[in-house]
Formats: sequence, C-alpha cells, structure tokens
Amino acid sequence: MALFGQRKRLGDQLVDAGLITEEQLSKALEEQKNTKTKLGETIMAMGFVSDADFAKFMHNSQGFELATDDDLKEADPKAIEMVSDEVIKKHEIIPFGFESITEIKVAMSDPMNLAIIDDITMVTGLDVVPYYAPQKMINIYLDKMYGKQETSDAARQFEEEHAAEYAQNDNVEEEDTVGESPIVKIVRSMIQQAVREGASDIHIEPLEHSVRIRNRVDGMLQEDAQYSQTMLSAMTARIKIISGLDISEKRKPQDGRLTYVVDGVEYDVRVSILPTVYGEKTVMRLTKKQGLTQEKKYLGLYPDDEEKLDGIMNNPHGIILVTGPTGSGKSTTCYTVLNELNRPEVNIITVEDPVEANIAGINQVQVNVKAGLTFASALRSILRQDPDIIMIGEIRDGETAQIAVQASITGHLVISTLHTNSTAASITRLIDMGVEAYMIGDAVVGIIAQRLVRRLCNDCKVPHQATPQELVLLGLPAGTAVTVYEPGGCEKCGNGYKGRKAIYEIMPISAGIRRILHETVTAEIIENQAVSEGMNTLKMSGARNVLEGTTSIAEMMRVAYDMDAQTEASKAKEEESEEAEQK
Repeated sequence: MALFGQRKRLGDQLVDAGLITEEQLSKALEEQKNTKTKLGETIMAMGFVSDADFAKFMHNSQGFELATDDDLKEADPKAIEMVSDEVIKKHEIIPFGFESITEIKVAMSDPMNLAIIDDITMVTGLDVVPYYAPQKMINIYLDKMYGKQETSDAARQFEEEHAAEYAQNDNVEEEDTVGESPIVKIVRSMIQQAVREGASDIHIEPLEHSVRIRNRVDGMLQEDAQYSQTMLSAMTARIKIISGLDISEKRKPQDGRLTYVVDGVEYDVRVSILPTVYGEKTVMRLTKKQGLTQEKKYLGLYPDDEEKLDGIMNNPHGIILVTGPTGSGKSTTCYTVLNELNRPEVNIITVEDPVEANIAGINQVQVNVKAGLTFASALRSILRQDPDIIMIGEIRDGETAQIAVQASITGHLVISTLHTNSTAASITRLIDMGVEAYMIGDAVVGIIAQRLVRRLCNDCKVPHQATPQELVLLGLPAGTAVTVYEPGGCEKCGNGYKGRKAIYEIMPISAGIRRILHETVTAEIIENQAVSEGMNTLKMSGARNVLEGTTSIAEMMRVAYDMDAQTEASKAKEEESEEAEQK
C-alpha cells in the first residue's frame, strides 16, 4: 500500500534513490513545463530512467503494487462501470477489479495523487487500492476501450454539422478547423492511435466513395478506419495547417513536417500530400525524435557482426555505406554510428534531406534544391569547413558519389546510405554511377546491408519440426532435427507478430576484395569472397533468428529472398511428395 505520509517530492526521491542526478531532474522539470506531462513520464520519455526501473522504484520505495498487461486486458467490467467512463477519461486511469467488497483496484500512472483517489471514492463509495502502471500502457488500453468510438462520434458530429459546407467550399479557411471541432479531434486521435499501435506511417487515401485510413505497423499496412468522402477536404486542410502547408494549393504535391507529443514523447511527423483522381492523398511518417539516436548495443548485432562494425568504424578515413530498401532502419544505423564517433575533438557535418534527428555537437545541413543547395553543392562547401567526419543522407547520383570518393581519399571519414539489395550489389551500383572500380577499393572501408524482420509474438508462436524444404532454406543438412516457429495470433499481437528486429550483412573491404576490384567485378564474385572471409549474408543472419525462435521462415524469406534456395526447397518438397506417394 502507498506511503501517503511522505511529503518529499517525487523528483527528490528519485535523486535520493540514485536513479537520476540533480542536473537530470532540472532538465526534466524544464521539459515538463513544455510537455505538461507528469514528472515521472517526462523523466522516462527523456531516457533518464527506464520504464522497468521506474516501476521497480514505485514498488520498492513507494509501496505500490504494479498493474500488469493481463490485469488491464482482463479488467472487470463491473469496476469500469462503477467508476464511470467520464471519470476514467478525465483522469486517464483504469479500474480493473476488486480487492474486497469495500475496495476497488485502480491502475494509475500517478498513484500518489490524492485528488484522483478522492474522486473515485466519491463516485464508487469504495476505498481505492492504487496500482502503478506507465501512462503509455494505460493509454493503449484506453484507446482500445474508447478511441475508435470517440473518433466515430466525432466523424458523425462533423457530418451532421459541417459536411455540406466542406463539400461545397473548396477554399476552407483556417478558422473553420480550430479549437475542439470534430475534425481536430479526428486528426489528433488518428495520430495518437497510430503512435500507440507502433505505426511508422499513416496513409489517408481518397477512394471513390470513402476515405480509407491505413497504418503501417511492423512494415505491413493494415486498415484502421473508413470515413465519408465528404470529410477528406477538412482532414487534409487540418493536416496542412498544422504542418505549415498551403491549404489553397490542391493541384501540386506538397511536403511539410510538424512535431507532435504523444504520451510525453516527442515525434517528428513528415507530411507528404499528393493529388490523385479522387482527391489529395496524405502520408504521415512518424519518427520518435530520440529513437534514432540510440546506443550501439540496441542495434541487435551478434557479437561477430559487432566486431566487424567496430573494425569498420575505427578507420580514420574512407566510406562506410549503409544499404537497404526504404524503411529498413538505415537512418537509425547511420545516426548510431555518428553517436559512437561523436567526440569533442572531431568536427562532424551532415548533409540530409530532410534532417531526421538533431544530435548535440554535430553540424547538420538541410538540402534545399529550390535554393540550389543539393547534396553535391553542399558537399563542396562542407569540404572547406575542415570536417573530420561527413554524413551524406543518400548517394543519389554519380556527382555525389565522385565527391564522396574524393573526400574519403583525402582523409575524411564519410558515412552514407545507398538503395541496393546487398553489400556486394553496392559496389556494382557505384561502378554504374561512374566510379572506377579501383577507386572504390581505395575509398570504401565497409558496407552494411540490413533489413527489418518481424518478431514472433512469444505468447502465441507455434513450434514444429523443420520440414526437408525448410532445412534447405535454413542451409542445414537433410535429416537435421530442429524446431522452428510460425505465427499464431492472439489478442496481444493480432497477427502472430509483435515488433521488429534488424538483420545485418556486414562486409569490411579486405585486401582480397580489393584485389577482385582490380580485376573482373561482379556482385557474385565479391559476395563469394566476402563469405569465404567470414561474412554472414542477410539470409544467414535471418536463419540465425529463425533457429533462435525470434522470427519465422516465411518472414526470413520475405526480407532476404534467395532464388537459389527457393528452387532447392521446391525440389525438396517434390521429392518429399514422391516419397509419400510411394509409401
């Protein structure tokens, strides 16, 4: 039970417990003024204390029991009914059961708040037993309980009040969409729900007779809602207003950005609007501002791959390339490498389009094509700024590639991204851009290819013995007894997967690979040489995760497709079928 007699403030208690410093407390109090969130949530959002350590502090130091996911998932409807929806929404709490006939259990992010406890006691006539739960966990369940209904109510209210007005008037004024109007609620709720679902993108798509909302969760699009076509203009106008775009321009594509705070965490939202035959389509990309600047240990590298990465990063000059398709986590890897290299004695300058995260101590340049500031022109200027390390957001053309090579040869460490499928293919892509093969051997020090695979949900993944064709896909000998897992599907995950993990293919440019670059160059020859020197391909990295039960074979093949392995697996399946028929 809580120790209500203590008068010491929460921040001071956290300092006394050694969880944060006085300086961190001051920063958190300053941030709290801007975000208007509870102090504990602010401290966790800033990364000073982990969710688990804060929960442990609330239990050990303050005496509160901890509410679990299962507690909130299986909340007693009678407890919810007794407290009332109005009080639950007002205080953002979840009543989930009864301790006795006179006591009600309530999950709260601020269980020391006597005003909330008094409110619940007045409504229910019961004593409150406060349990601690992180606010973001409570909000996820509040969203499940009320989010969709509130958004539907707001949509219905909008149609009743404003639909005809928006349908007739193409030039919606800003004043029409301010305050707590239904459309403001809908857009706000849309962003909040997407964040709490773990979505990376929100798609607002005009169809012939409706507007479809889809969220990209763990790399896959899933439908979230459908609204009347009459709401499209209002929704688009609201998004244009908050992202600083021209609401009167409907014929040209527009790009903007905004900052949005959800559950005390700041998100950078990049907005892209594109005219289509049924109206303007909007895509919002959500990025946690602090999510890109993480420590190397959180990349999920195996020890042997981490050793290779360290070897590449320790080069004083040269090009480090990070490759993969859009949404494969390249930016996170680049920013993590920069964080590792960021020291007071080095001058780091980046050229990006756009700047995705601000890093203290690093000079970041935003590309502006209209003003003539392209990757190439910015790089020429940067080389006169005495840099030690340069990050190029993306090598898009031969001119940028040539400047990057020249910069690396003249003593700079260059980090950049490239859109290719593998490490070996990156070399042939640079050759296609006009860079001489021998120059690549001198300039490039290492290439990292990566993908994101979906993690299997630990609560419902289904084990089975690997079949002959699955053994082929995993690169294992026929007859090997090994257990693999496939997705199940439960209330926690929905589709058998929950979260994602990066898989890597890391290729240091060795003397052997440099020799090949002075001879006949093909991606296959380069890859074979790298594998013989100990490189794990994307498929090998995926297979390791399958054997550990982290992901499924289907997911491995989706992100690390291998035609030869597929052919061999098909043959194995045919042989298995023939054997079964003979028996």
